[in-house]
Amino acid sequence: MDGQASPGAPRLLVLHGLEGSSRSHYAAGLMRHAAARGWRALTLNFRSCSGELNRRPQFYHSGHTDDLDHVVGLLLERDADAPIGVVGVSLGGNVLLKWLGERELDAPKQVVGAVAISAPFHLVPCARVLDRGFRKYVYTASFLTYMRDKVRRKAERDPNFAILVDLELGLRARTFGEYDRAVTARLHGFADEHDYWVRASSGPYLRRIHRPTLLISALDDPLVPPDALPDPSTLPPWVRTEFTPRGGHAGFIDGRWPWRVDSWAERHAVEFLGAVLAERRGVG
Repeated sequence: MDGQASPGAPRLLVLHGLEGSSRSHYAAGLMRHAAARGWRALTLNFRSCSGELNRRPQFYHSGHTDDLDHVVGLLLERDADAPIGVVGVSLGGNVLLKWLGERELDAPKQVVGAVAISAPFHLVPCARVLDRGFRKYVYTASFLTYMRDKVRRKAERDPNFAILVDLELGLRARTFGEYDRAVTARLHGFADEHDYWVRASSGPYLRRIHRPTLLISALDDPLVPPDALPDPSTLPPWVRTEFTPRGGHAGFIDGRWPWRVDSWAERHAVEFLGAVLAERRGVG
């Protein structure tokens, strides 16, 4: 949708969730809302999520911010004056928040605001609930089916890949603990899965963010338990929270089925960024 708006128009950059892509329903929904405002919109496909494997050994992960930093830099090279709003969903929200906290006051001034929908702010409690009970056999099993397949295909294409990971454990992993110990930690320089979960979490970075930011989460999210959510009283005033009683994980369905169904969170995210843009223009 980037080419349908006029040059200089604001940009919306979307970051998808675990094993999502630019084809995910929420990415398409966010880009539609942006296009309706005359913005340019695009989604960053994380490594291996575009429909083909990336060439380098490393995959993406919940705390990998280098690619986001690179893409923002490319956007600035193409149009240095256009404002950018960023929305991250689930894992993408964690990446976005961690990146903003890492950059602190050095975040590009063109990045005017951010929204994180259903972000897993603290990965340890999230991994624990996903690796047991009903969630393990429904959500975790589904995610790991795709993730194990990527490990298998990488090993078939590049024999050296098997040296970098614990291939046997990676191919039979049935929990995020096993997978992240065998693959994520070894590929990305973490001591083990717990070290990865702690160091990749965005929660500790929230107080270092210096952009208007909205955090949207639901208290009934099956993937992100309430004890993984940040305490709003500890956040800067420009980091707002909207923790709703219901909404599930990146759901927040609004409307009446089957006539008209929309996502309140997607619409609200773009409205928030629109308000930030309007305020910035008023000040300027």
